[in-house]
Amino acid sequence: MSEVLEEKPQQLDLQRYLDIARRRHLPFLACLFFGWLIIWGSSWFLQARYKSSTLILVQEPSMPKNYVLPNVNDDLQARMESIEQQILSRTRLLMTIDKLHLYSGGHRALSPDEKVALIRKDISIDLVRDQQNAAITAFRIAYSAPDPHVAQEVTSELTGLFIDENSRVQEQESENTTDFMKNQLASARASLADQDAKVRAFQAVHQGELPTQEATNLQILSGLQTQLQNEQDALNTAKQQRVYTQALIDQYNTVQGTAVHTATGAPSGLAGIDKQIDTLRSRLADLSTRYTDSYPEVQQVKQQIADAEKARAELVASLKRQASSDSHKASNTSPTVLDAGDSAPMLQYQSQLRANDAEIANREQAITNLKSRINEYQSKVSNEPAVAQQLADLTRGYDQSQQNYNELLKKESDSEMATSMERMQAGERFTMLDPPSLPAKPDFPNRLKMCAAGAGAGFGLGILMVVLLEFLDDRTHSDKEIEGLLPVSIISEVPEIVTPADLRGAKRKVRLGWAAAVFVFVTILAGSAFSFLHS
Repeated sequence: MSEVLEEKPQQLDLQRYLDIARRRHLPFLACLFFGWLIIWGSSWFLQARYKSSTLILVQEPSMPKNYVLPNVNDDLQARMESIEQQILSRTRLLMTIDKLHLYSGGHRALSPDEKVALIRKDISIDLVRDQQNAAITAFRIAYSAPDPHVAQEVTSELTGLFIDENSRVQEQESENTTDFMKNQLASARASLADQDAKVRAFQAVHQGELPTQEATNLQILSGLQTQLQNEQDALNTAKQQRVYTQALIDQYNTVQGTAVHTATGAPSGLAGIDKQIDTLRSRLADLSTRYTDSYPEVQQVKQQIADAEKARAELVASLKRQASSDSHKASNTSPTVLDAGDSAPMLQYQSQLRANDAEIANREQAITNLKSRINEYQSKVSNEPAVAQQLADLTRGYDQSQQNYNELLKKESDSEMATSMERMQAGERFTMLDPPSLPAKPDFPNRLKMCAAGAGAGFGLGILMVVLLEFLDDRTHSDKEIEGLLPVSIISEVPEIVTPADLRGAKRKVRLGWAAAVFVFVTILAGSAFSFLHS
């Protein structure tokens, strides 16, 4: 059966550390005291610096954005960085340094670059954000200087620069935006006018072929075709009338020739007139089935029938007169000589024939003109799809230019309103909540903090010194250390012989240690109290 040896965990040897504290308390206290004294004492030799600060509120525009939309950059952080770069630029800082006579009382004259580096180091700008949405609600400006009045004066100057620069930047940005919109609007207006001129020129060139005129063209074309049909019908009627009149003239001439050689009997010309009358009555009956009595062609046929019946009656009367004259006249009457009254119908027929010829010529000319106009409107109607496509392309460009112009016009109007708002200081602006403070106590050095820092540094230095001394000391100071060095167990030990002088020396050493500890801690506490009262 094997035995398992269990090692007990090493416990904290408190007696050993107490022995070390008794042996090394004087070096530890010395390091603690001198470490604290050096750091705390140096705080009284450092130049005091006073910090003056002010809080600037970022105030929202007084006009709601629903009414007037700002035309400047709404990224406050970006604008703050831009303003900060402008104010902390070398030129602006040198102007502030010269105005307030900063950094001029040293042992040696500083260069402009050194002054700019110093003032940038002494200026601090901290942003204050909303905890919910991390938006910038305010920012703090501070400046440190050996003189509290100078610190306050410089802080006041920087605050004024920030407020004025923000107003100037916003107004300038707003005016630049408005000027840009005006330039864009002028370009859009010129483009719109150019597009409008192109559309007008195209409409002028293609007048009568535009899509809006298609219905009118079709209506005119239909009317022209109707007129052409009427003219053709009238031409046919005029030609028939001419044929009829010419037939009457020929029949009249035939009747006159027959009457010279025959005394009695019905002439053969009556049959032709009767046949013509029957033809006209048949035509009238056909037209009456399609048109009313007021139709021009129906009235014209009726007039032709009336003229034919009148001519027949005159011819019958003429034949009767000739028959009566032949029975009473002598045989010496010349057969070729006619009564003056018998030539009246012939003159009427010839006049009507000339009127028919003139009407036919006029009708034919009118038909030619109508056909030309019909061809013209048919060409317009056939060209309308191509013209409509070209016009649609031009109109599309015009509509786009019009839409762009209207949008720019609205933006330009909104930008002018926003610029007016910025000029009236009604936009987003910086407002100083508290005037720059006049510091009563220095911000640096913080002697109370340096006192605590000195105590902590001295304590650490003391611990380091104790560890170092223990590491370098090769002596044994306890029975356990001796037992650890011997390979065998100790059977007996010789007691230490302590003389009265040794006892007195040990007591003096203890009293000296306690006195040193009290002195060190009382001194540190007194220094802390002094620093608190004079900070």
